[in-house]
Formats: sequence, structure tokens, C-alpha cells
Amino acid sequence: MINLIRCDALSVAYETSFALENVTMHVRRGDFVGIVGPSGSGKTSLLKAITGAVPAARGSVEVLRGTRIGYVPQVESVDWNFPITVGEVLAMTRTRRRWPTVTKTERQEMAEVLESLGIGGLQDRHIRELSGGQQQRVFVARAMFGNPDVLLLDEPTSGVDVRTRHEVLHLLHDLHGKGTTIVLTTHDLNGLASHLPRLVCLNREVIADGSPRETLIPEVLERTYGAPLHVLEHGGMPIVLDHDYEASELIRETAHQLRVERKQPR
Repeated sequence: MINLIRCDALSVAYETSFALENVTMHVRRGDFVGIVGPSGSGKTSLLKAITGAVPAARGSVEVLRGTRIGYVPQVESVDWNFPITVGEVLAMTRTRRRWPTVTKTERQEMAEVLESLGIGGLQDRHIRELSGGQQQRVFVARAMFGNPDVLLLDEPTSGVDVRTRHEVLHLLHDLHGKGTTIVLTTHDLNGLASHLPRLVCLNREVIADGSPRETLIPEVLERTYGAPLHVLEHGGMPIVLDHDYEASELIRETAHQLRVERKQPR
């Protein structure tokens, strides 16, 4: 199988702090990969390194020549007050002509993409007038409108309701079935990650790379998240319980605060 993306011994740094260290990950044509890890583990930095938005401090990122990449950012990173309509957001992917002019054929393509995501008829709506779920789907539609070979999505189900999460998951499976290679980051271990064929557990470095049954196991998750997590199996799928992780985070934060207070002069 052809490698569309190769990250070899990749390190990414911001000033003096490393976000990624010695990451090796290859994405083959037809892959459907979920990247999981705690906040600050380098998931977004890895996607940005693949797009070329951030440089490699060490190692390399190679994208096969001619490979079109579509990128869907986190909803929280978008300026939703920018004066632009849904149709204009999609039109920005066609940069060879003066934006935002689109042909009649392309306008029909826009309508079909938006309809497939359950937001048909919103082409002329301002993006700030949309709900959080609609905004997320607009940027998925924008990436799809560029006819990408590889679709990169940064937390595509963050901030959306359960129904929208299922719709996005089904949509991504449909796109994958039609030949699109997909790489996404997610914090949703049970609602999204466990449904994917391949997971990469990341915490600045690659902890594990394999199927959910190979990666969503206590030993790997403890190394990834820094605290013990319980895993159950339901219907042949792993279910991760994160209560112990949240409790241990609180304990660590409280202990750190006590140490700081003890060091302060009275």
C-alpha cells in the first residue's frame, strides 16, 4: 500500500518547549486513523506539521507529490464573527479564480455537499448565525468541497450533540468507503475512537499504533494519559472509564498546590 504521508523521527518545538518528539507515523492510501491523547499531547501540532503550518525541528514530514489535503480545524479556533457566508467559506477552497465567484456547476456541488451534511439551504447564511453543530459541519463541507485525497480533522466532534456526532461519524465512514484517506484527532475514546479501524496513542511521542482492541487497553492508556483507566468490553468493543483519570488529575493538582503553599514564606 502506498504511503501518502510519512512522519519520520518528527519533532516539533514552540520556542524552547517540544510539542512532539521523535514521532514516526505513516499514513497509507485508504487508511482511517484516529489520533488520541490528553490535552497538550501534540495532536494538533502533528496535523499542522503534516499541512506544513508548523516546521519540523528535527526529523521530517513527507507528503506524496500530488496528494490533495483537506483540513478541518477545531471549531474553537475559528473567528465566527468574520463577515462571510457559508457559500463563501466553501468557495475559498477554489483559489484558482477570483474568490468568491463560483460557477453554476460548483454552486450545485456546494448544495449537494451541504445537503449530505444535513445543512442544505444554508449557502447564503452568515456563519455567526449557525449553531455549533452547523458550524462544525460547514468546515467539514469546506474540506470535502476541495476534493481531498486525505482529510485531516482536528476534533471533528468537539462541542456537538450526540446526534451530530453520529452523523459526522457516519459521514466520515461514507467518505472513507468512497476512497478518502482520513486522519483525525479526538478526545472521545468511546463515541468516536473505538469505532475506528486504527488508533495512534500520542503523548508527545507515539505510545502505541494499532486497532482499538490493541490500543485501548489499560497499560497503553496509562502510559498515554499518565493515570490508570479502566476498560470494559461491550458488544465486542472496548469501553474506557475515565473517572479515575479525572480524580487522579484533581489529586495531582491539589498536591501540587499544597507543595507550593508550603514553600511560600509565612
